[in-house]
Amino acid sequence: MRALLPGHGASRGSALGRARVRLPHVLDVAEQHIRQDQIDDELARLHEAVDATRREMHSLRARLHGALAQEVGEFLDLHALLLDDPELLHGLDQLIRAGRYTADYALRLQRDRLAAVFDGMDDAYLKSRMDDLDHVIGRIHAHLHQRATDTPGVAGEVLVSDNVAPSELAELQQQGVVAVVTAAGSALSHSAILARSLHLPLVVGNTQALQRINDGDVLLVDGSTGEVVVNPDPDDLRRYRERLRDAAREQRELGRLRSKPSRTRDGVDVALWANAESLEDVAKAHALGAAGVGLYRTEFLFLQRRELPGEDEQFQVYRDLVLGMSGRPVTIRTLDLGADKADRTGLAIGDEDNPALGVRGVRLALAHVEVFDTQLRAILRASAYGPVRILVPMVSGREELLEVRRRLRRAGLQLRKQGHEIAGHVELGAMIEVPAAAIAFHGFVDVVDFVSIGTNDLVQYLLAADRNNEALGELYSPLHPGVLRLLRHVISIGAEHKVPVAMCGEMAGDATLAPMLLALGLREFSLHPATLLELRKAIRDSDLSDLQSRAAKLLQARDRAGIERWLKAATSI
Repeated sequence: MRALLPGHGASRGSALGRARVRLPHVLDVAEQHIRQDQIDDELARLHEAVDATRREMHSLRARLHGALAQEVGEFLDLHALLLDDPELLHGLDQLIRAGRYTADYALRLQRDRLAAVFDGMDDAYLKSRMDDLDHVIGRIHAHLHQRATDTPGVAGEVLVSDNVAPSELAELQQQGVVAVVTAAGSALSHSAILARSLHLPLVVGNTQALQRINDGDVLLVDGSTGEVVVNPDPDDLRRYRERLRDAAREQRELGRLRSKPSRTRDGVDVALWANAESLEDVAKAHALGAAGVGLYRTEFLFLQRRELPGEDEQFQVYRDLVLGMSGRPVTIRTLDLGADKADRTGLAIGDEDNPALGVRGVRLALAHVEVFDTQLRAILRASAYGPVRILVPMVSGREELLEVRRRLRRAGLQLRKQGHEIAGHVELGAMIEVPAAAIAFHGFVDVVDFVSIGTNDLVQYLLAADRNNEALGELYSPLHPGVLRLLRHVISIGAEHKVPVAMCGEMAGDATLAPMLLALGLREFSLHPATLLELRKAIRDSDLSDLQSRAAKLLQARDRAGIERWLKAATSI
């Protein structure tokens, strides 16, 4: 019987397939004891399951390439750290030795103990790490019974679950899953961002999914509207085929824009930069005609290892990046680690009460100046091979930038003295993601060559709403009057002082928001290569003079609904 289940579209695209329902993971294990002479065997069984889980995650990481290696790798690294957590492992051993519990029941008890600790935390980010712990424990439990943790035979199917971890999405796509529907989740979560990069249709917040969908039901999923049709009728199937034809036609039209300029209808050029994590992304950006790389993340050099990367290793990576863009500028963001990102090198403080507001970005860099200086030297050496810009994350104010400039000058003098060739001038920029930096931009605009607005963090800091907290999904929105006015403030100061202002967060890659950002004065966007052509089309369809004439009305909007009405009117021109 046909049923229409509403949810929230998190990753665009349409898909048709049979449902594979995965109920929420619960360790429903009865209390069981073992004899004294079975303890060593039970410990060996547990340790083998832990080792098998570790090997499995290492194997998955090795299969990841390009942007996935960075985006998914962070979560796999976090899961690997949880596997090595002495609190987890020692507790399991003690339960088996002292309580003479089976490994299964010890796993359940230890999971429940740690869950109580997480639930008692005030910080929403740390509370959310319980999902990662459940994912790791689920893998261990599967290996205790020598079951594959993959969902078997899912090719051509739609996964229906309570939630989905970012580390699972790459596996699911490789296994042939055509779409994912979750009962919980947020359209602004890490999983949603990754699904969009993978072009995997995702519907979140479909609260009826687990109650109304059965294994084997035929599902029609619309990742744009968030609608899921159970057992679609002939009219649904006809509309689905029409959507597929429209999507194919749109892709053909976008393909023709590869060599076209990013220019509005009234002749104003807009710079489209690419966010990149790998040479694969750089190649795509080059082929799509990006103005350059607007954000190159360097964390992957530090996240996948226990030792710090040396100057020569970093230099070779940055040099190849610069060469890959064939003379177009490359913006390298300095190390942006913190307690919210898995780090085995020991740089980040692992037990901060509130890692999102802790020692991260430039704060971490200036706390470990020898590591920071090494990275600056490597970037400067790469500048001999093409135009390079340096972008500093998590800047709060003028003092940090002056210290970075001082260290940059000193590194340049040392390199020249040692006989290295470096560019005469390497531009220095700041990420605008801390609200105080945005408000006080006029106080350090004279010490930067450019800035880039990181809207992902700026919005959550400004609204005091964690974007990964499902309960705050409606509150976390870039379409807030306060966000727009702050963006306008930063863009206006940049224009007044002739300092280029770009945007590099998720907001920049959303083609539906392009008219609004153009009206606010933004002329530089940095986004994932996968959405570059969509944004170029939105820009080419825009009349800048008309949008500017409507800007005052946009800034007068009192709420999200008012901004959405403005957007609807602007796109119907």
